[in-house]
Amino acid sequence: MASENYSPLTSEDVNSALTPTTLEARVFDWRTQASLWFSLGVGLLVIQMGSYLTPALGTRDAMLAIVLGSVLGAGLLAWTAHIGARTGLSSAGIMHHTFGSHFARLPVLLNIAQLIGWTTFELVIMRDGSVAIAKEALGWDASGLGGTLAFTVLWGGVLALLLAGSMVTLVRKTLARYALPLVIASLLWLTYQFGMQAQANGWEAFWSRAGDGSMGWPGALDLVIAMPVSWLPLVADYARFGRSPRGALGGTWVGYALANVWCYALGLLVVSVAAPGADLVGVLLLAQGGLVALSLILVDEIDNAYGDVHSASVSAHSLHTRWTVRGWGLAIAAACTALALVLPMHDLEPFLLLLSSVFVPLFGVILGRMGTPGDAVLQDKTVDWSAAALWLAGIALYHALSQWAPQWGAALPTLAATFVLAWATRQK
Repeated sequence: MASENYSPLTSEDVNSALTPTTLEARVFDWRTQASLWFSLGVGLLVIQMGSYLTPALGTRDAMLAIVLGSVLGAGLLAWTAHIGARTGLSSAGIMHHTFGSHFARLPVLLNIAQLIGWTTFELVIMRDGSVAIAKEALGWDASGLGGTLAFTVLWGGVLALLLAGSMVTLVRKTLARYALPLVIASLLWLTYQFGMQAQANGWEAFWSRAGDGSMGWPGALDLVIAMPVSWLPLVADYARFGRSPRGALGGTWVGYALANVWCYALGLLVVSVAAPGADLVGVLLLAQGGLVALSLILVDEIDNAYGDVHSASVSAHSLHTRWTVRGWGLAIAAACTALALVLPMHDLEPFLLLLSSVFVPLFGVILGRMGTPGDAVLQDKTVDWSAAALWLAGIALYHALSQWAPQWGAALPTLAATFVLAWATRQK
């Protein structure tokens, strides 16, 4: 499908991040999109997020929050993917057309910063998982300086090696054909193992378990939505290679929603049958076959880090074109590897919620301006003051709701308000 009101990328263009992909480059069908976003939705970090929901919520309330939050959050991803596939624009390009070429540098820089943070998180959890596996499988205590350095550099090197190749080839061939079936098998095995433990303790006791009330249901919904929201600034960087907007929308929605529900629910299940205060990675390792299953999930974690760095490099290239996307990717991978060695990166929940407060209103404005029938005509402004003001007001609204009306939740009201106001003030 040809993009509307856009000039295709030509050989004379130097900023590949801000010009649409050519029609010939749009090779991802809906199955590829579904495979990509299922794989990106799977990870130890997501399983860990599911474990945060208990004992605050009872099992029924937690599962309701997981399913509803995953469907809504993945729907936002899919909606943004539709824009990327329809226009052929990257995330940075969409931000430029919504907020103006000068003001868009702010959200683009914030996106690069959050992606560096996410990649550092991924490297830390891959390193820590490798340390745990080495101890369990080989009896090697690699938690000292030498082991920490070795495993961090190892995973950073693997990431750099992947970034030196083609993103399209990696997604279409390596990920969809080989990595994804192994990851699904690992999730099935872990679900079976911990499901059997829950059955031994009594399914009725597990399903009827009450929460302690330390987190309200709207807060839990925000926590579930926060994970797909963290991918919003990346999705167009991949959807722009989609053959059709409908395929990008359907594949992204189905793939990510399934992965998010599965991993959050698995985290909830694991922590519900484990001893209080037990380490999540340790509990997974102690399950029968857990060493192999965890190892495969750990290998899959590298595609999350790859997705973060590739998108960060596209955004960085949009600001400074003297470095290619590949060059930026290698530099960012090296920086994240260094940060993983020195920064404490285990306090995840506040980081996620802070990201939501920035990117929920940002994409509320983007969807209001570019995501509906009769979209505003794209403009070449340096600053769209109304869009900028709505985004900043949305950030303030998110924090105000979190502080003074937590019983309402913050993500959905903020998204709704910014979307409606952005749609009402768009130029036709």
